[in-house]
Amino acid sequence: MSSTLYLECASGISGDMTVAALIDLGASRIKLLNALNSLNVEGYSVAISRVNVRGLDACDFNVVLEHEHKHEHCHEHEHEHTHPHIHRNLADVTAIINSGDLTPRARETAIRIFTIVAEAESQAHGKPIDEVHFHEVGAIDSIIDIVGAAVCLDDLDITRVIVPVLNEGTGFVNCQHGLLPVPVPAVAAIAQSYRIPLNIQPDINGEMVTPTGIAIAAAIRTESGLPGTFVIEKTGLGAGKRDFGRPNILRAMLIEPQKIGDNASSDATMLLETNIDDATGEQLGLAMEILLKEGALDVHYIPAFTKKNRPAWLLRVICHARDAEKIQSVIFKHTPTIGLRRFALDRVCLQRSFQDVTLPAGTVRVKCCFTGTETLAYPEYESVRALSETTGIPFMELYQAAQKAALEQS
Repeated sequence: MSSTLYLECASGISGDMTVAALIDLGASRIKLLNALNSLNVEGYSVAISRVNVRGLDACDFNVVLEHEHKHEHCHEHEHEHTHPHIHRNLADVTAIINSGDLTPRARETAIRIFTIVAEAESQAHGKPIDEVHFHEVGAIDSIIDIVGAAVCLDDLDITRVIVPVLNEGTGFVNCQHGLLPVPVPAVAAIAQSYRIPLNIQPDINGEMVTPTGIAIAAAIRTESGLPGTFVIEKTGLGAGKRDFGRPNILRAMLIEPQKIGDNASSDATMLLETNIDDATGEQLGLAMEILLKEGALDVHYIPAFTKKNRPAWLLRVICHARDAEKIQSVIFKHTPTIGLRRFALDRVCLQRSFQDVTLPAGTVRVKCCFTGTETLAYPEYESVRALSETTGIPFMELYQAAQKAALEQS
């Protein structure tokens, strides 16, 4: 059964904190370790333990590299490598992920997280995405953190993820590119691109949100608003490695939204969009049909000019948040796109009902919507068209007659 995950990032978020919190929620350690061991990566070991974080019992996930000493640095709470960095590009990291024995969903999630980091580094440093080298984020420990998070999310069958805000510190940190302001450029780029709210903590000197952490949040977040009421099914605490003078933990909760009366129900939706410049009209038309058949609420194309001044189409799909993963898979399968953007939406819908109205020529199905004391009537196109074709009566004549009859009956 799928679950809703709420990430409370009062102390920010990093890759190791995320994996630890998900393990604490009940993700299988055996599946996690088997998946990590199947990767074409050597020179590390994983330590999973319980630690006390200022009086709170939490899970700790630590990647121990061979012959290395770890300290704090700007791209992860806990690590700074004193040896020359291994520079990997997105293709190198993707090959490592594809080498592992992962489920399709876990593999897709891990690659999506690294792609988000690559996009951010590209924006921050003004380089094409295929020329971006990950530096620290491409190091073994970060690959393990990201793949580990993807495997744990898949094992817990997480389909909805709520991330309202990320707390972040202040000041400067020293990393691969020298002194960088907090939030570091990659974190700021992801927060901007995916509209993830940051809450700056003026009393914290240092980095609370890492590029890996915010990339995980951006990749898996389906919505930003908590339901008005919910029941907590289970809680997991993931320990950070720094001491901010208060508990440095990521709290992950499996929750069950509750409805109190009709007015408390919510309609969590998402917008998925992508630019397409290498598909035929027939292919795009078929993709739209399949997306609507698979549960998309709305699908449309907008003419656009993209990079290199190519004429293209902007595909935009609105769907229920619970269907986002399925709809996303349909887009990747039936269009040539290799990436898309995801946005949580607030959707307001009028109450509605359907009724059949009887005209002298036959029956027409009408959708009635209610706004306060006013009723709006919209005869269904297919119903009116079928009756028009059968009787020879003009479409608009039947449409207006059905609309009038429905309003008189309401």
